[in-house]
Amino acid sequence: MTVQLPLVLVLALVGYFGIRLFRPPIWLVVVLLLGGFLLADTFLAPAIDSGTRTGTEVVNGTND
Repeated sequence: MTVQLPLVLVLALVGYFGIRLFRPPIWLVVVLLLGGFLLADTFLAPAIDSGTRTGTEVVNGTND
């Protein structure tokens, strides 16, 4: 059986429960979100994209 969930829904659930359970300071949440957004426009973006795709393939068991 395969379950398909949109990535936005999964991230929203992880974020919601992460904030509820760990209670990080709001400034830390803002810094992490802003840092990730800014990091996506640097020379590291291709490496992050490649690592994310490889990790997804490993978890899903699909190798293209």
